[in-house]
Amino acid sequence: MLPTEHRLRRREDFATAVRRGRRAGRPLLVVHLRSGATDPHAPGESLPPTRAGFVVSKAVGGAVVRNTVKRRLRHLTRDRLALVPPGSLVVVRALPGAGDATYAQLAQDLDAALRRLLGGGAR
Repeated sequence: MLPTEHRLRRREDFATAVRRGRRAGRPLLVVHLRSGATDPHAPGESLPPTRAGFVVSKAVGGAVVRNTVKRRLRHLTRDRLALVPPGSLVVVRALPGAGDATYAQLAQDLDAALRRLLGGGAR
């Protein structure tokens, strides 16, 4: 489970990440990143923790499939939050193919998208 302080909940935060952040698309998902390094939220020395949110529409599948995809993405993202700069906003949007994907395929696409956004890999 993703700890409470790392969850993205407010509509404004989702909108900020999607509209003002960078994005990397893969066949199964799109990752939006609003870096905390370029947009510090709090004055002073400490930045809020990296927060992540998930968008899984009905195009992915029925309720059971959507919730399975969300659980998988939450677990995968939790293990990768340390790679993202503090104070960042991350939105992971599942595409229709994510409902049929395996855990390993989702992990591969998430890793590739984060690598691209964080400057660690080519397209």
